[in-house]
Amino acid sequence: MLNSILLPTSYLAPIYYYAVLFQYNNCMFEHHEHFIKQSLRNRCQIYGANGKILLTIPKERKGSSKTKIRDIKITYKENWQQEHWKAIKSSYNSSPFFDYYQDDLNVFFKQKETYLVDFNKKLQELILSFLHKKITYTATNKYIISDDFTDLREHLFTNKNQKRYDQVFMEKHGFIANLSIIDLLFNLGPESSDYLQEMDLNI
Repeated sequence: MLNSILLPTSYLAPIYYYAVLFQYNNCMFEHHEHFIKQSLRNRCQIYGANGKILLTIPKERKGSSKTKIRDIKITYKENWQQEHWKAIKSSYNSSPFFDYYQDDLNVFFKQKETYLVDFNKKLQELILSFLHKKITYTATNKYIISDDFTDLREHLFTNKNQKRYDQVFMEKHGFIANLSIIDLLFNLGPESSDYLQEMDLNI
């Protein structure tokens, strides 16, 4: 049995990330690290008609780059919620299980959450409910350099040998691995849980 696993907060995290949550119940979430640009903390990748699409939640600009992740605020100066949902709907409208999940998911692209970690947490809880998986949410209360845990804060959450499953635009661009969890859910639906449980994590 692994010791505790420390994970970063994540926006619609990669499939591998959710496999970790699914297979291990002893996970903690980092709330005291400094915000890291161009990372899964506020970005995800989905599969569109022309291939990968990167979706990024914009944050309020700060004078210092040393802002703790728990203090990062989402900005709504740009209508990113509408843009993200439009991209998601365009990409997955014809997937087998889009209609099944879309109403609950769409709520998160209408409500305005102040802090990124809160938005990510609530969205993560929804995704886990889709997967019929309950976890105990434990957030760090300070920044820990090292301790009795497996540190995945800088992990890429990729799997070179990810098992193929049918994707909407697979005939055009082939199988694309390591996408957001919603790619798996919209394409596999209830079978997503078994898929995550069977993934080889190598951590």
